Amino acid sequence: MMNRKLFLILFLNIVVSFGLASAATAQQVPSASLLDPQTAEKANAHNAHEDELYQSAKDALDNGEYDNAIRQFDEVIKIHGRKADGAMYWKAYSLNKAGNKAQALTAIGELRKNYPKSNWLRDAGALEQEIRGVSNPDNISDEELKLLAIQSLMNSDPEKAVPLLEKIINGNYSPKLKERALFVLAQSNSDKAQQILMTLVKANNQPDLQKRAIRNMGMNSNPRNRAVLKEIYNSSADVSVKKTVFQAWLMCGCKDDVASLAKTEKNPELRREAIRYLGMMGGRAELLDFYKNSPDVETRKEAVGAMLMCGCARELAEIVQTEKDPEVLDKAINTLGLVGGEESLAALTKAYNSQADVATKKKVINALFLHGAGKEMVALAKKETNPELKRSLISKMSLMSSPEISDYMMEILNK
Repeated sequence: MMNRKLFLILFLNIVVSFGLASAATAQQVPSASLLDPQTAEKANAHNAHEDELYQSAKDALDNGEYDNAIRQFDEVIKIHGRKADGAMYWKAYSLNKAGNKAQALTAIGELRKNYPKSNWLRDAGALEQEIRGVSNPDNISDEELKLLAIQSLMNSDPEKAVPLLEKIINGNYSPKLKERALFVLAQSNSDKAQQILMTLVKANNQPDLQKRAIRNMGMNSNPRNRAVLKEIYNSSADVSVKKTVFQAWLMCGCKDDVASLAKTEKNPELRREAIRYLGMMGGRAELLDFYKNSPDVETRKEAVGAMLMCGCARELAEIVQTEKDPEVLDKAINTLGLVGGEESLAALTKAYNSQADVATKKKVINALFLHGAGKEMVALAKKETNPELKRSLISKMSLMSSPEISDYMMEILNK
């Protein structure tokens, strides 16, 4: 069976943004915590839109859709926000991949001109050397073979391998090679390797590598790493860096650290992030605590939604029976439908029979539909006397397939 931590690395490589570098020299949107609520909301919306465009462009690049990526990076650049210089670098990278070397060099020139202090200039320099074919005596001619050799040295003679990895990480090499070297470095238990890793997680001059180093720290949940992760989270003003720390906590299973943070975090976005990660980490008791003790509806809804990821059918069933706030109740009903299992099915059927409100019953019908509960929906439809609810049940069942539904539809047609 695949090692749990290696599985989490692969999982995070898929779902996590590798291109969310935040350049200190790019035009900044003021921190939401320093603004009035209305302005803060606009700032958060602006940042979210920029992040979405940037990630979409990175996804297109990763999928080999270079022309699409170039267009989307241009959209990010036009915003003149936090990601502009990063988008310029990746635009140049995409242009080179698409075979437009001259345009790629022009994009690198624009990056140097517009952002002379950008953290992306080092990677841009490596890319420029690659495009121009400049000879570098330290260049690695065969990346794959070189890394295999270094990995072999890590197993037999780590004292020799670690300096080579450090040289790659700090040199003018491709981002891909640096990322692979960092992964190999993170496997080492040598003091020197750990020192290099510590330096990288605290530095912001290579944003992508910093975030990858932070995630790699989650491969080892020793007290030193946990202390450093807390320090990074508390000292960083970059939301994307803080979110990366959550990913490291997920890898090391540091549920207590996330739960503790969630109780004190003032930033609503990060507090919601903490609650979601508690769901991924199986924090049933912690989520129930948030649900019961949080005064605001949004936090309670977030806790209920996160219960999906840890399969909290029993907790959700209790919430559906006792919750009075319509928004939270709707969220609990819908989440219960997605959880699946006999316990949630019994709870939904009970909720339908105990609720008097037609709108709430319709929510339960939709949850039963999400659950695929054809047999139970047929039983409810046969007993239902309210024409509107009966029609809603039959409408949902018309989109489903089961022997019970087929028989019931035949009964309707034969009447």
